[in-house]
Amino acid sequence: MKKSVFLLLLFVGFTGISQTNDALLKHYNDYYKEMRLQGDVNGVISALTHLNVISPSKERRDTLAFVYMNNGKHMQALNTIGIEKNADDSDLAVQVKAFSLKSLNQPKRALEHFEELNSRNPSPYLAYEMADLKIQTGDMEGAVKNIEYGIANATDEMKYAFYERQQPYEVPLKAAFYHLKGLADFNQNKENIDAAIASIDEALKIAPNFNLASLSKQALESRKQQAAETSEATKN
Repeated sequence: MKKSVFLLLLFVGFTGISQTNDALLKHYNDYYKEMRLQGDVNGVISALTHLNVISPSKERRDTLAFVYMNNGKHMQALNTIGIEKNADDSDLAVQVKAFSLKSLNQPKRALEHFEELNSRNPSPYLAYEMADLKIQTGDMEGAVKNIEYGIANATDEMKYAFYERQQPYEVPLKAAFYHLKGLADFNQNKENIDAAIASIDEALKIAPNFNLASLSKQALESRKQQAAETSEATKN
């Protein structure tokens, strides 16, 4: 009899917990939807965190990490999903790892995730990110391959955003690739500055208001002028 009463109480207890969890899930699902409608990022993060605690799932975790990343909280994003390369990661998880690591100035670690994304679904945008990171890490040969692919496959409709000015701006992706080509040309042969300038001129033909390309060209022209002055001084 005592055993039967104990089992009955245990069953009632589990039923109560289940009902409580179901009620909490409904509450936070409704809360999540409302926060999304209001555009309340902190509310969305709070709702997803509670949902993932109550009913953990890979999808919720990845979504939470993406929300963190999309709002500049890159360390929180990586704390949510980690930085390791996992073959069973969703595309969203790999994207979060790639862009968050790039934003945290971890080019080598970011690159392996961009390469994983590109192996799943190649695109000129991913080629640009890989080329940029390869230039940073000194892999000029690999960067040039990505740049050549990007120039050949970027369409006129594709744009890329830059943020070095107070007001962000966009340029055609192909122009962005020609700018990278100029940087790669220079890093491959620092004596042939004209080749690097020629590539950046191609970028400026496509996007005359490409501020970053203009700054790069000015830096190269200044370096060329200094080299010429040094050479002249040596002769004298």
